[in-house]
Amino acid sequence: MVGPQADDFGHVESDNDHDGGHAHGSLAALSVGAIGIVFGDIGTSPLYALKETFAGHHPMPADLFHVYGVLSLVFWTFLIVVTFKYVATVMRADNKGEGGSLALLALVMRKSPQGRSKAIIMLAVIATALFFGDAIITPAISVLSAVEGLTVVEARLAPVVIPIAVGILIALFLVQSRGTAAISRYFGPIMLVYFFVLAGLGISQMVQRPDVLLALSPHHAALFFARDPAFAFLALGSIVLAVTGAEALYADMGHFGRRPINFAWMYVVFPALMLNYLGQCALLLENPAAVANPFYLMAPESARLPLVILSTLATIIASQALITGVFSVVKQAVQLGFMPRVQIDHTSATAAGQIYVPVANWALMVAVIVLVVTFQASTNLAAAYGLAVTGTMLITTILIGILAHSVWHWPIWRTGLVIGLFLTVDVAYFAANVIKIPDGGWLPLVVGLVLFTLLTTWSRGRELMRERMVESAMPMDIFIKSAAGSATRVPGTAVFMASAAMGVPSAMLHNIKHNKILHERIIVLTVAIQDMPYVDEADRIVCKDLGQGFYRVKMRFGFLEETDVPATLARVDLCGPKFDMMQTSFFLSRQTLIASKIPGMAIWREKIFAWMLRNSASAMGFFKLPSNRVVELGSQVEI
Repeated sequence: MVGPQADDFGHVESDNDHDGGHAHGSLAALSVGAIGIVFGDIGTSPLYALKETFAGHHPMPADLFHVYGVLSLVFWTFLIVVTFKYVATVMRADNKGEGGSLALLALVMRKSPQGRSKAIIMLAVIATALFFGDAIITPAISVLSAVEGLTVVEARLAPVVIPIAVGILIALFLVQSRGTAAISRYFGPIMLVYFFVLAGLGISQMVQRPDVLLALSPHHAALFFARDPAFAFLALGSIVLAVTGAEALYADMGHFGRRPINFAWMYVVFPALMLNYLGQCALLLENPAAVANPFYLMAPESARLPLVILSTLATIIASQALITGVFSVVKQAVQLGFMPRVQIDHTSATAAGQIYVPVANWALMVAVIVLVVTFQASTNLAAAYGLAVTGTMLITTILIGILAHSVWHWPIWRTGLVIGLFLTVDVAYFAANVIKIPDGGWLPLVVGLVLFTLLTTWSRGRELMRERMVESAMPMDIFIKSAAGSATRVPGTAVFMASAAMGVPSAMLHNIKHNKILHERIIVLTVAIQDMPYVDEADRIVCKDLGQGFYRVKMRFGFLEETDVPATLARVDLCGPKFDMMQTSFFLSRQTLIASKIPGMAIWREKIFAWMLRNSASAMGFFKLPSNRVVELGSQVEI
């Protein structure tokens, strides 16, 4: 596996980094926006977390001892995992304003001496693969748990829960191609109302049992493990559902900035969630039978249907945020060389982050609907939920530990103390979810394994293909001496997209072989996707004059930027006269892979790579090349 180097496959290479964010607006406005986008997943956890803890696959008595123990664990998990780990520590890992597993990998690769080791790259790829497994389960369990509230309103509505949930999900995926700019402005206000309702419901129950506040003491969690270790360990597998979505704080940092996300968490989301969990536990102390659905049973009967509607809106918003996150991760993975090119459409003329990836959208829709129809109930899905989340959190802690010691230069004692605390919690929750594998936890593992295989196969296959092409490439100086004097020169500019920053591109060799001409100006262009989200304009282009009308150009883009080659060339004046697109032709190499027994990859992986290569989107679309100015020349490569 390799890190970043870009070519006409959409590949990657690394360079300098920059710090800073790119979210603009007042703290209040950005915080409301963050509440709508960032906190949807974690905000909908009260719908199912306590219900699964007490009435899930491992039912537990809702007595004073167990309620206090669970509530204490929830509170301290929020403090340690979300507040101390993500808000106070992980969000310091700022890759020019961006966060997330791949952005963190790029930061570690660029700044840490150990950053380019295969083990570290492999960890980030595993985290990315697990993220996709989580992305399939989250919309299914969130929407199902909200719609199941109808059965609390009226038990006879049970048969319509699945059809309504499927209908909502289908409608959600169908509107993705139109973009979310028009409706996303309402996400923040709706979620703000939702969080205030959470807090209000909790307070309404706490006034009946104010003693529930005593459960916030950590000694109740300690007693839980000391007196009933088996139930305490099993409970961790469900309690972790309360913090699913914590990764979104870091992943969405680039959209809103660190301060608004921190502000929204500390002053709105965290208090509202804890008040709601306190209220649910107060209800359980008064009425243990409420374990059937403590969230909805907190509300008066007349308010339950409006609560179902509000909760369903919240889960739709949470699902939308996650779908958008999938699109963003797919784009990053393509740019960083871990996935083949795919069609990426922009749904907003002003917001670069508003993208739509058709293949990801439809694959996700099919997978989510299959889950809903197969598992039938949120309780069944809860068994599958958690393993991917805890695995990703564990890997994030390891990467942050590397960054803290080697880049932030934390002393050993501080690194050991802080990262050790995070690892202890992460390992405990991960272990508690491992035992859920037979009950459904296998699902994200299977999804993750398939995606991990695809990601690593593409990365390794691309590396092998680049090596074979470099081995057979003619040195550029020899080509210029032999071809420039003998070939007929024609007016205009020819741009040859090159995967390597040395040698003659295969398209150029085929062009001179079959057409026996050369343009007056020859540009050998390598597009390098950097391991940073954005590149300064001053560093965008490097041009080297090779003589006799030949130039080698390196064009740099960040992994969140659009690789618009014509628009960038139009601003270049380093390689002779200004570029005129009507006088410029782009030559692309279209490689056909031939699987062979040459040492490299197993034959089955070579066949998978060949299939991925055949089905990848055209380089023409990836680089925004004008279709009437592109010439593709094919060649065969053995790996």
